[in-house]
Amino acid sequence: MAEEKKGFFKRLVSGLTKTRDNIVAGFDSIFSGFSSIDEDFYEELEEILIMGDIGINATTSIIENLKKEVAEQHIKEPMECKQLLINEIKEQMRVDSTEYEFENRKSVILVIGVNGVGKTTSVGKLAGKLKDQGKKVILAAADTFRAAAGEQLTQWANRAGVEIIGGQSGADPASVVYDAVAAAKARNADVLLCDTAGRLHNKKNLMEELRKIYKILEREYPEAYLETLVVLDGTTGQNALSQARQFAEVANVNGIILTKLDGTAKGGIAVAIQSELDIPVKYIGVGESIDDLQKFDADAFVNALFDVDHKDEQDD
Repeated sequence: MAEEKKGFFKRLVSGLTKTRDNIVAGFDSIFSGFSSIDEDFYEELEEILIMGDIGINATTSIIENLKKEVAEQHIKEPMECKQLLINEIKEQMRVDSTEYEFENRKSVILVIGVNGVGKTTSVGKLAGKLKDQGKKVILAAADTFRAAAGEQLTQWANRAGVEIIGGQSGADPASVVYDAVAAAKARNADVLLCDTAGRLHNKKNLMEELRKIYKILEREYPEAYLETLVVLDGTTGQNALSQARQFAEVANVNGIILTKLDGTAKGGIAVAIQSELDIPVKYIGVGESIDDLQKFDADAFVNALFDVDHKDEQDD
């Protein structure tokens, strides 16, 4: 297990290369380029944080708290600010709840997200992870509006070795969820994992669709714990934050799956999401393989961003 964790931390460090080059290289040049800590120094730090997609609100808090710490500790050398900065970024990512309750009881996980963010792939990978934990998993292919979604999910179901319940293309997603609930109850499944659509451009339809699904789950499967996860594409930066905010308006969002972090310089968006929305990032994707979807640990993420060796990554 320690080797596995170490292996993922290395992949995380590697996956965050573009973000690190974008943010940390800039920090290092400021720390070494300034001889004193003044307003120009803070302005340069602020600019790099904002350019790294950490977000204006989070950045403002980080800089304000950094100034306070520097004054209280009578720090004069810019290089001595580095660890304080790392600590402040970690502090911004503290959220109230990051529990994986669905691992401990009979659950339904509803996964929503717009087309192209890696939603169906994430559902498939999550099914594989839960199956590896010894859980009986059933997939519901309730994203019936994207013709290829059902096919794609079937491939993942076969790969993960789990059962899938689907419907015809264009079928009512709620009816697919209804059938999947019946199957989950009949087979005594531990987790029912539902791939659902997320058409934000038509919020009224999305709200109506989700309301129908929630109603069916409440009526037909009240004993199951319900988790709603939103999948966001890390490469879209601030747009991902905007999507998360909009989804939180129409659904009771418990967590985020942040994909494609290995291909972007905008990985700082993970900081912005947790800081500004107080919604935990629960999984991140840093590659194509099934093992590249991993539980998110904010401290490990910031350490990987700064390439600081981390001795006690979260167990997976």
